[in-house]
Amino acid sequence: MEAPEDVSVREQLFHDRVRETIICVLLFICLYIVSYLVITHYKRNAEFTIDNSEDATVNKIALWLCTFTLSVSVGAVLLLPLSILSNEVLLSFPQSYYMQWLNGSLIHGLWNIVFLFSNLSLVFLLPFAYFFTESEGFAGSKKGVMARLYETAVVLFLLTLLVLGMVWVASAILDDNMARQSLYDLWEYYLPYLYSCISLFGVLLLLLCTPLGLSRMFSVTGRLLVKPRVSVSVQDSCQFHVVRKNSQTKRLGFSDTNSGFLFLPSEIRKRASPWQRNLGYPLAMLLLLAVTVVCVLIVCYHVVELLFDDTAMPRGMEDPLLGAASFSMFGSLGAAVQVILILYLMISSVVGFYSSPLFTGLRPRAQDTTLTQIIGNCVSLLVLSSALPVFSRTLGITRFDLLGDFGRYNWLGNFHIVFLYNILFAGLTSACLINTLTWTVQRELIRAFVNRLTVMKVRDG
Repeated sequence: MEAPEDVSVREQLFHDRVRETIICVLLFICLYIVSYLVITHYKRNAEFTIDNSEDATVNKIALWLCTFTLSVSVGAVLLLPLSILSNEVLLSFPQSYYMQWLNGSLIHGLWNIVFLFSNLSLVFLLPFAYFFTESEGFAGSKKGVMARLYETAVVLFLLTLLVLGMVWVASAILDDNMARQSLYDLWEYYLPYLYSCISLFGVLLLLLCTPLGLSRMFSVTGRLLVKPRVSVSVQDSCQFHVVRKNSQTKRLGFSDTNSGFLFLPSEIRKRASPWQRNLGYPLAMLLLLAVTVVCVLIVCYHVVELLFDDTAMPRGMEDPLLGAASFSMFGSLGAAVQVILILYLMISSVVGFYSSPLFTGLRPRAQDTTLTQIIGNCVSLLVLSSALPVFSRTLGITRFDLLGDFGRYNWLGNFHIVFLYNILFAGLTSACLINTLTWTVQRELIRAFVNRLTVMKVRDG
């Protein structure tokens, strides 16, 4: 008979595994619901209410796959923030009975699940969704969903062989021994090399989009807030004279149907509180500037740290010791700043991605985004979000080491790649920030001068 201690240990392991599974399922359901609401807000309803039931069924299946992918993308974004906050919670409540469910095994399992689903979505699910919507069935076959499914499976299989062959050729060019081993052991050498290429592409895309997004955040935030009255008083004066002239015109028997449009900015300012009008915009701009400068300073410090400290290199971690020590030298406050910076960098990368001239065609529009555009957006967001943990650790934003397969990428141990990446990010971000600030000042001066001339002309007229 088995010892009672062994039985109790096995029962405890079983209960822990069931608890972790329930938590992961509940978290995924919440993310799936949020993702479905977001996609429903942007999708074109005409593609799902067509008379052809076959096309409607295919589009719904593709929409479900896109929703699954978007939920995985959101989960990838939340990996580092949840891990850092979990560590701080365990440090603050080490003996709490209600925090026993929060442990390293749960966090490690979340990292492995996100890694598996992100690669599954990128390599199989999204290509399947695209080919499924474009397929019509092979010539001579009976039309229907199964015929389109068969054609999609064949095309996806051929595409998989093509991609694997291209990666094998690339590995053979770079390292002949690795290419030979990958033929004998596909899962051990071949697929990790493919994952490394995908992650490197995502990190390079973040390198291009994030500096642009950091500079564009000022203009995007400026459009969402009410500017102080000082910066718009000339415009208000100009509108006042235009409206007065229109009223005089109406007295003579003429009307202007567009004159009401001029009242929109003033109405918005009237509804805003004095604090929002006078302090909201300057404080938001100062906060964005401070967060951006902190990001650049942290990266510059990490560049110096790479030269003298080997532990500054990004590396993998098999067993996370949560609750042992804080991942920031400033304690809980520093950990909170790390979470804010990680989320801010992700938002900036998305803004920079859609601001780039190459990807403006993918920008979603409410109730007017085609299914093909939704698939393209899901692919782009998945690439950006799945590379965010590696991106944040490579730049030194956090000292939380990568868990699971995220830390097994081949290029992470290359000092020259990591060092050059940090230098490029700091340089590009500084250049974009300086250019944005100087151009903003010049634009405001030119706008004030032009508005002043306009007011003078209106008064004379």
